[in-house]
Order: sequence, then C-alpha cells, then structure tokens
Amino acid sequence: MSDAHLIGLLLGTEDDWPRAFEAIVRRLPPIGHGGERHAFRTERIMNEPFDLRATPRYELVIDRLGWWYDLAREWVKKCALMNDVYLLNNPFTFQAMEKHSAYCAMIRLGLKVPETWMVPHKLPVPMHRREYMASKLEHMASRYNPPFDIERVAEQIGYPLYMKPFDGGQWVGVTRIANATALHAQYDASGERLMHLQAAVDDFDVFARSLSIGAETIVMRFDPDAAMHERYHVEHEFLSAEAGWEVVTISRLVNAFFRWEFNSCENLVRDGEVHPIDYANASPDVALTSLHYYFPWAMEALVKWCVYCTVTGRRMAIDQHQRRYFDVGDRDDLTYRQKLEQYRRLADEYFDVAAYDDFCAESLPWMREIVVEYFGSTEFDDLLVDVVRAVFPSHEHEAMIARHRGLVSAWLRDQEATEARLP
Repeated sequence: MSDAHLIGLLLGTEDDWPRAFEAIVRRLPPIGHGGERHAFRTERIMNEPFDLRATPRYELVIDRLGWWYDLAREWVKKCALMNDVYLLNNPFTFQAMEKHSAYCAMIRLGLKVPETWMVPHKLPVPMHRREYMASKLEHMASRYNPPFDIERVAEQIGYPLYMKPFDGGQWVGVTRIANATALHAQYDASGERLMHLQAAVDDFDVFARSLSIGAETIVMRFDPDAAMHERYHVEHEFLSAEAGWEVVTISRLVNAFFRWEFNSCENLVRDGEVHPIDYANASPDVALTSLHYYFPWAMEALVKWCVYCTVTGRRMAIDQHQRRYFDVGDRDDLTYRQKLEQYRRLADEYFDVAAYDDFCAESLPWMREIVVEYFGSTEFDDLLVDVVRAVFPSHEHEAMIARHRGLVSAWLRDQEATEARLP
C-alpha cells in the first residue's frame, strides 16, 4: 500500500461539514487503483508564516478561506505555482469570482443574463497609498468622473431591478428597487461599494440553486426569502428534463470556464427559459442546517472527487483556455441549444466526467453504503445536535433537532428505497 494521501482543509469558522467529511474519510477502506492500494487522511491547516521554498505535505487542499483571507490566498497560490498541490478552487480566478467578470464572460457566451449595468461608486474609494498626490487626484476625479443620471440608467434597464455589489456573497448588499425614490436611497446607502444594477426576472416559475462538486451537480429548489434553514425545498423533478439539463450545463460551464470545482449557481426559470443570475460563489453554502436533506449528497460527492483527483493523479489546471469557449460563443451559425451542447462537451471533458463515473463504479462501489452508515450513526447525530445548538437559540433547540433529524432520516429512507428498486 502506498503512503496515505493527505487532504488539507483550509477553513474559516465552519465546523459541521469538516467533521462529517473527516468522519467519512476515516471510514474509507484501502482503495485499489493502478495496481496500488490507496489510503487517506485529513488535516486542518493552520495559518502560519511559511517559507516560499517549503514543500507542503498536502496533495489536495479544500480551500474555504482564501476568498476572504489574504494570507491563506497567497499560501494556496504558492502551493499551485511551486508544488502542484491540487486545489479546490483555482486561486488565480479570484478576481473572476467578483460577479462582474462572471457576468461579462457568460454574456459573451450567450447565456440569458438579465440586463446589467455597472455604476460608479457613490463615494469614490480613498486611495490611501497616494496621499502625496491628493491634490492631483482631486483634480483628476473632477475631470474624469463627470456627474451622471442614475435614473436614466435605471429607466434603460426598467423597473423593478436589483442593486447588488459587484463582488461579495450571501446576498449582502442586494436590494430590490421598485422606483426612483428607492433607487436614490439605496445608491446613497451603498457608499464606497461598487454596484451593479440588474433587471429583475419577475413572475418566474422556479428559483433553482445548483451545487457542483467536481464532476457532479445537484439542482435544488430554492426560496431566497425564507429563513436560511428553510430555503432548500425537498422536492424532486420540479424542473422539466430540458430545463434541468440546461441548469446543470450552465453550472458546469461556469465551473469549467473559471476552473472552479466547488461552487454554486442560481438560475431563475420562467416559461421554460433559464436565466442565470448568480454563479460566482467560491465558498458555497454547505452547512448542515442549510442543506439538511442534501447534506449527505454534498459530503459524498466531496469525498469522491477528492479521492478521484488524488488517486488518479489528476493535475490542477492553472490556465483557463477561455478562447475555446469564446470560439463557440462568437459563432452566428449555432443556435443557443447548439452552443450549450458544445459548452457541455467542453465542460464534461474538463471534469473527466466519463472517467470519473467509471472510477467510482470500479473503485468506490461501496461509497454510498459507507455514507448511509455514517449518517445513520450516533456519531453523526452528536454532530447534528452540536450544530443545531450552536446555530439556533435555546428555545428552538428541541424543535430544530427534531426537524433536522427528520430531514436526514428522509434522505436515508430514500437511499433504502432506491436500493430496493435496483435489480
């Protein structure tokens, strides 16, 4: 047996999914592939000083911190540039994880992104590194930043619309604008934040949120106006086969284009048309109290993708080869559906979908059994109780523990029913 592959977890404050991920990895038997047997272990990474020439011990790192924290971001960049450590996600497209770059790329590729404008900061951001040029900068600001009529921009987009930060996540700073009065109020409140104005897609039939982990994608019905623990509905086949295929295709296209392997996308479906509205979420929500029923799927997919990448020696792609996608998007002789088919082919090639499926069937046939055992165990129940008590106020503990136990139990029953139907 070869030495155990070490998976590093670069974390923020979250503790629920890391505990579940670690528990499943501990349950993995030796995995046979290529004439060798492979074992795995995990380690949580500390934020410490590092020698740029030091060789990290990790073969793969799940990065949940680099988007927010400069030290972690620079460490993973060093690991990619110097050590070929496999990273989830590519740290060199963090600028693209601003919504702006993602909107631009997907508009060029022909996706049905709502009408979107960027407007200057309400309050220009101070340039603290250029104090000695203050007088010149003030002159330049008046010269190159002329007043503009934000109402005219909004009228070209049409009400209602959304004002949303060009970066960030978790719906922070996103507001619905119904008229000019609200527009001015929210723009004044935006201060130094750079904002987009984006047309609303009203009267939609379904809000679909997809979570992609490597070569797998799950699409969930989502209610952004509900409490966090109630946003994901347990509902199957809520999209037509065509709309479901399109949502998955868009999700994989975004991830392959930007070299992201752990990301979520939001799409509004209206009259059968899919409108992507948000698809740059480098640290997607995988909290137990959010995903509940879908949490076991996420943990299984994450473990399988990490195992596949390390055992097969998959190399992390630093370069993006975006021109291949633009060559499709710029063609006038292809229909929208034909472009999507080309994008799906490119994305599935990037994620080795066929090879991944074969690997899971041959080398991980018992994975679902391990996952079912864990989520039915007292070890997981202890985790569930700990998480619920940490998230909800004390007077809700009993009800929320029962609720989350019921939702995970429903997933377990569905796996038993699926197994019983298999030949």
